[in-house]
Amino acid sequence: MLITELGYFSLLLAFVLAILQAILPAIGVIKHQAQWQRLAPSLAMAQFLAMAVAFLGLVAGFLYNDFSLIYVAKHSNSLMPWYYKLSATWGGHEGSLLLWMTILATWCMLVSVFSRGLPLDMRARVLSILGGIQVMMLAMMIFTSSPFDRVLPNLPVDGADLNPLLQDPGLIFHPPMLYMGYVGLAVPFAFCMAALWAGRLDAVWTRWSRPWTLTAWAFLTLGIALGSWWAYYELGWGGWWFWDPVENASLMPWLAATALMHSLAVTEKRGVFKAWTIMLAIFAFALSLLGTFLVRSGVITSVHSFAADPTRGLAVLAILAIVIGFGLLMFALRGWKLTVESSYRLKSRETVLVINNLILLVATLVVLLGTLYPIIADFFKLGQVSVGPPYFNALFVPLTWLLLGFMGVGAVLRYKYDSRPLASTLMACAVSALVLGSVLAYMVSQLAEEPFFDYSIYISGILSLWVLSFIVFDIKDKLKHHKGSVLSGLTKLSPSYWGMQIAHIGVIVCVMGVAGTSSMSIEKDVAMTVGDSVHVQGYDFYLEEFQMIQGANYDATQATITVKQNGKPIAVLYPQKRDYVVSMMPMTEVGIRPSLLNEMYVALGEPISTQDGQVDMNTWAVRVYVKPMVRWIWLGSIIMAVGALIAILDKRYRFAKTRSVLNNTVKGV
Repeated sequence: MLITELGYFSLLLAFVLAILQAILPAIGVIKHQAQWQRLAPSLAMAQFLAMAVAFLGLVAGFLYNDFSLIYVAKHSNSLMPWYYKLSATWGGHEGSLLLWMTILATWCMLVSVFSRGLPLDMRARVLSILGGIQVMMLAMMIFTSSPFDRVLPNLPVDGADLNPLLQDPGLIFHPPMLYMGYVGLAVPFAFCMAALWAGRLDAVWTRWSRPWTLTAWAFLTLGIALGSWWAYYELGWGGWWFWDPVENASLMPWLAATALMHSLAVTEKRGVFKAWTIMLAIFAFALSLLGTFLVRSGVITSVHSFAADPTRGLAVLAILAIVIGFGLLMFALRGWKLTVESSYRLKSRETVLVINNLILLVATLVVLLGTLYPIIADFFKLGQVSVGPPYFNALFVPLTWLLLGFMGVGAVLRYKYDSRPLASTLMACAVSALVLGSVLAYMVSQLAEEPFFDYSIYISGILSLWVLSFIVFDIKDKLKHHKGSVLSGLTKLSPSYWGMQIAHIGVIVCVMGVAGTSSMSIEKDVAMTVGDSVHVQGYDFYLEEFQMIQGANYDATQATITVKQNGKPIAVLYPQKRDYVVSMMPMTEVGIRPSLLNEMYVALGEPISTQDGQVDMNTWAVRVYVKPMVRWIWLGSIIMAVGALIAILDKRYRFAKTRSVLNNTVKGV
C-alpha cells in the first residue's frame, strides 16, 4: 500500500529531523548563534508531524488489512473489529515502540509550543537533549524493530490474529495512557540536564520543569490504574495487582516521579534539594527506560511482555546506559555550580519531605531488587529463583504505612522553620485518628458475613484518618486570618495547594481500597449446573441457563447468573468462555456487578468431565468472588491524577508571567 510506504519514509524523515534537532540547536548554544537556536522548535514540530504520518501509516496498514507487512500479518486478522485493529497497532513490540516514539515526539512538540516564554538558549538546550533521546530510540526502531518490514512476494491470505487477551478495550486506552507517563519523564530529565548544561538550577527552571513532571505523573498514575483494572476483569483471577515484573516496571518510575515532584516543589520554593532533584530526574527516566528493556528483552516471562529478542533488549540496555552515563557525567562536571540559596531547620517541611523521599526511594529499591533478583540469580547460575507477593507485601506495605505517617505531618509544617507549638495539634490528630480509625475498621469489618478483626485494615484506617485530620487542620489554619466567608477563603487558596490536598486524599482512598479488598475478599470455586446456587458473603448466586453466543471472531458459552440478597434479586451477571476461531485460544470474560462496597465477580472455568471421561457441557467450574472496596483503588488513582492536573493550573506556571523573571535572571554559559 502506498500509504504504508509513506509511513516508512516518514519514519526515516523523522530520524533525520531528530538528528538535526539534536545537533543544530546545540551548536547554536555553544557558538551563541541565535538563528541556529531558533531551529529547535521548528525541527521539533516537523519531527512530530513526520512521526504522526508514520504512525497513521501503520494504522492504515491494519485497517486495510495490508498483510504484506510482517507486523500486521502477525497481529491482525480480517475478522477483527476495526477498533481492535486500531489498538493492534501497538499490540506488539514494533508497533508499541512506534507509539512510544510518537508520544515522545508529541511531548517535544508540546515543549516547543508551551515553553515559548523560556529564553531561546534554554529552550534550545531542552529540545536538543530530547532530540538526542529520539535519535537513539529511532535508530533502534529502524535497524532492529521496524514495523514496516514486508514479506514479499509470498503474501499471506490472512493474518495470524491478535492475542485474544489483547482484544479488549483495555488495549485501546491503557498503553497510550501509560506511555504518556513513561515517556513524559523524559521532559523533566531534559530540563534538569539543560539546567546543568547552563550551569544553574534555580527556582525559575524548576518552575518550568514542575508542570511537565506533574502532567507525566498524572498520566502514569492513570495508566497504571487502567492496567490494574484491565488485569482485574480480563484475566479472570479476580486480582488487581500481581507484582508481575512488567507491572513493577511501571510502578518503579511512578515512585521515583512522586519523589521528584516533591523535590521540585522544595527546590522551587526554597532553593534547596537541587542535587536531589537532578538525581531523581535521572533516576525516574532511567527507570522508565528500564521498564522498556524488561518488556522487550525477553529476560522476564510475563503476560504483559512484548518481545523476546536479545538484540532489541541489548539496544534498549545500551540507550539506558548512555542516558544514565550522560546524566551522571553532566552532574559530575556541573554539579558544583548548584549553590544552595537557603537553609532549613529540623522542625520544617523540608525535613519531612526529605524523609518521605527517602522512604519512596527505599520502596523503589525494594521493588527493583525483587524484580531484578531472579534475572541476576539466573545470570550468575544461582538457580531459578522466584520473588513473589510475600516478599513485596512484607517490605512494601510497612513502607507505605511509614510514608502515610510522615505525609500527614509534612502537609501542615511550614518551610524553613515552623515556630508554632504543634504538640497539642499532633495529640489531637493522633487521638482523633485512633478513635475514628477504630470505628472505621469496625464498620468495614461488618461488611463481612462473619465480622472479624484485621490489623492491616486497622492500621490503614488509623493512618488514613491521621493524614485526613492534618489536611482539615491545615485548611482551617489557612483560613483563620481570612475575614470573609469560608467559601471565599477556600476559593483564594491556590490551585497547587488544592491539587496537593486532593492528591493526598486520593492516596488515602487508594490505601483503604487496598486494605479492604486484600483482607476481606472471599473466593469460592464450585461446580455448577443449571438450577444450582452458591452462597457467598451474604449473597446467593443462581445459575439460570447457558447459551451459545457468536461474536465477530469468536464463539462463546455464556452463563446467566442471578444474584439475590435475602431472596431479592439485585443483579444479573453474564460471564462467558470464548473460543477465538483463528487462534483457537480460549478466553474468560467475567461478569461483574460494580460496587464501592461489595463488588460481585463471577468467572467461568471449564466444563466438568464425567467419571467416564466425557465432557459435560451442562456442568461448569465457576469461580465466585465478593470483593469489598476494590473500586476504591481505581477511584483513589483518579483522584490523585485529578489533583496533579489541578495543580498545573496554578498561575505561576503560565509562561507569559514567567518570561520577565527569566529575562532578568538567566545567564547562559
